[in-house]
Amino acid sequence: MKIYGEKEVWLVTGSQTLYGPKVLEQVGKNSEQVAAGLSASALLSANVKFQPVVKNPQEILDVCLRANSDPNCVGLILWMHTFSPAKMWIAGLKALNKPYMHLHTQFNAELPWGEINMDYMNMHQSAHGDREFGFIGARMRHDRRVVVGHWATERVQQEIDDWVRVAMGWDEAQGLKVARFGDNMRQVAVTEGCKVSAQINFGYEVHAFGLGDLAVVANEVSDADIDALVEQYKAEYTVPDELLNDAHQFEALRNEARLEIAMQKFLDDGGFKAFTNNFEDLHGITGLPGLATQRLMQKGYGYGGEGDWKTAAMTRVVKIMAKGKEGGTSFMEDYTYNFGSSDQVLGAHMLEVCPTIAQEKPRVEVALHTIGIRKDIARLIFNGKPGPAINVSIVDLGNRFRMIINELDTVTPPKDLPNLPVGRALWEPRPNLAVAGAAWIHAGGAHHSVYSQAVTTDQIIDFAEMAGVEAVVIDSDTKIRDFKNELRHNAVYYHLSSGV
Repeated sequence: MKIYGEKEVWLVTGSQTLYGPKVLEQVGKNSEQVAAGLSASALLSANVKFQPVVKNPQEILDVCLRANSDPNCVGLILWMHTFSPAKMWIAGLKALNKPYMHLHTQFNAELPWGEINMDYMNMHQSAHGDREFGFIGARMRHDRRVVVGHWATERVQQEIDDWVRVAMGWDEAQGLKVARFGDNMRQVAVTEGCKVSAQINFGYEVHAFGLGDLAVVANEVSDADIDALVEQYKAEYTVPDELLNDAHQFEALRNEARLEIAMQKFLDDGGFKAFTNNFEDLHGITGLPGLATQRLMQKGYGYGGEGDWKTAAMTRVVKIMAKGKEGGTSFMEDYTYNFGSSDQVLGAHMLEVCPTIAQEKPRVEVALHTIGIRKDIARLIFNGKPGPAINVSIVDLGNRFRMIINELDTVTPPKDLPNLPVGRALWEPRPNLAVAGAAWIHAGGAHHSVYSQAVTTDQIIDFAEMAGVEAVVIDSDTKIRDFKNELRHNAVYYHLSSGV
């Protein structure tokens, strides 16, 4: 069973009737072999399903319409084995509402130098057949991933899987439901936005609930279920004896179990895969969830603090894209700086950082939470795993959404942090904090982000292109003057592309 189960991508191969039945029969056999080879690859996380070779406009339209209506199909890989006149593709591509990738490959890797003749040349015409198809994508202004190389190589298969994972994230976003427990943090601008526009662009829905709705569920959680979950905590994390033997601290731990059970039941019963809460809006529940929220993120739910529904949805999408890969994904916040020989950012949040990014086995600690409510709350403490990472922020600029991506290098803190009772990650943004911080601010990036060590910049760009939204990258090559010009040019492009 592949990582994504029954979900699949379709390989659709283009040709034309001009070649005759014998050639078309061989094209079909070759295409079947490519699909089977990709499906068999350990590098691909989903099955690739062969579709009959399409040879005319009606067949192309038919397969695109079937893809639209098949819930297991998350996208198409399109390949022109021979020449396939691209005007045939216009109606199908106009109707297609699933993402597609253009695979520029050919069936054989090497040329049979001693035997090659015109029959061989006519059969293996991807070199110019794919260029013809590429034109119609450009003419129709389609943003799409193009992968070039022989289909059986590891590099090409890895690039295909990178796109497949993005298609899975896009599929997840369609109809994703985000539950908001309470409203946004008061007077905060960047976590606001138009939920209607977000649903149009990204596909997900945002629903608001009063805290009393959650409190009803929390009050019904049984002591037996709480006790069983506490035993899981003891098995998965380091839980100090002094916490277990102190009645006050142990009750704080049990309270997190109660909230975790209640929130998961509420989310599952309503079909929600992401949620937000707000430390300014806690009436009816027993404090801001700490360990409970961390645990739900660890299970794959998206989360955004202070009512940040955009980050909550994107956290869920990135977790789907990263399924089965090494490296974690978490809701994150740029919290404080370490200016020195190499300027660094200490990322954290008040309570809610996902333990999938942890370097070591997380430790449970009960500590005082002082913002919004003064209460002792149990949470997981850990340092983030060193290595490359990215931060992704989505902001609503009024006339469009912008995705900002900053490439990072996470490092181990040079000293212990015995008095900091939160999960955290210390990173050095590329190219450096002086440039990255300025670029992030020029772009309007939020203080919240999706932090991930499991997905790439290119995958996030692919997702933005599927959504038709702006994406800007801050990396080792970023220069502020050029970056500001890019923002200006993007403003013109997106203003004109959406109509005036």
